[in-house]
Amino acid sequence: MFAFLQPLLCIQVTPTQVTIRHLGANTSLTEPAELAVDLQGKTPRVLGVAAQARAAAAAVPGARLLTPFAHPRSLVSDFLSAESLLRTLVRQSLGKRLLPVAPRVVMHPMSSPEGDFTAVELRAFRELGLGIGASHVQVWTGRPLTDEELRSRRFPTQGGQLRDA
Repeated sequence: MFAFLQPLLCIQVTPTQVTIRHLGANTSLTEPAELAVDLQGKTPRVLGVAAQARAAAAAVPGARLLTPFAHPRSLVSDFLSAESLLRTLVRQSLGKRLLPVAPRVVMHPMSSPEGDFTAVELRAFRELGLGIGASHVQVWTGRPLTDEELRSRRFPTQGGQLRDA
């Protein structure tokens, strides 16, 4: 597929929020990193994500509010919940499309854990990107990237580290 036809998304993750920058459309979506699930049935059912999660959890008895990126030792504390949350937010960010095209994604974990991220955590971010439907995933750790750096795919050699997936 021609890369210029694929949307380019930068997904910044903190323990409390997710920001998705859609560079082709020059839009940005920032939402709480929360997911409401109903655990009463045989399989968990998603009730709401992001800003709607708290209200959805409060409306259904037995529902739980999950924060998949909030853990004292790792940024990804619940992989399946994180994937579900990101998948929903990416769909919102991309909007309705006549011909859905898999986006190219730069995953950017924004916290700075003691001793830097482990290979397992970086792999988890790569897998999250692939799990939400990305055709190509890169994981950047370091300072926030500018739109120009993302568009040109020229990442700085100082102030961060890029892992290609």
